[in-house]
Amino acid sequence: MVADASVIVKWYVVEEHREEALLLREDYVDGRVRIASPELMPFEVLNAVRYSRRDLSPKILREVARSLHLYGFDLWPLSGEYADLVVELSLSRGITIYDASYAALALHLDSPLYTADERLLRALGEDFRGRALHISQYRGAG
Repeated sequence: MVADASVIVKWYVVEEHREEALLLREDYVDGRVRIASPELMPFEVLNAVRYSRRDLSPKILREVARSLHLYGFDLWPLSGEYADLVVELSLSRGITIYDASYAALALHLDSPLYTADERLLRALGEDFRGRALHISQYRGAG
C-alpha cells in the first residue's frame, strides 16, 4: 500500500484518526503490510512534526528523523513511468506534484493509497474511489 505523509505524521503527533494510523504502523512493523511512498515522504513528515509544536527540541527531531529511516519504507525515486504519472495527475487533477506523487505511486503499484487529506481525496474524485482511502477507513490487515 501507499501511505502519504498525512498518515505517517500521526505516528508522531496526536491528531484526529491517530488510532487508525497507529494500527497501520502496527501492521507494518509486524510485517502484515508493506508501505511504499515517494522519496520525499520522510522530509514531509519531519517538517510536519517540526511545526506541530513550538517546544520540540533538536534531539526529538533527530530521533524522529532516525526512526523514519529505520522503518525502512519502500521509497520510490521520481523516474520513468512513475514520473510521467506524477506529472499527468498533477496537471489533470490540479494538485501539487507532492500530492500527485502519492496518487501516481498507488496507480503505478496497483495499490491502495491511504491519506488523511480530504482535499486530496476530493481532487482525485470518482476515478480513485476504492483506491484512494481516508485513513479513518483503515481496519487492519487481518
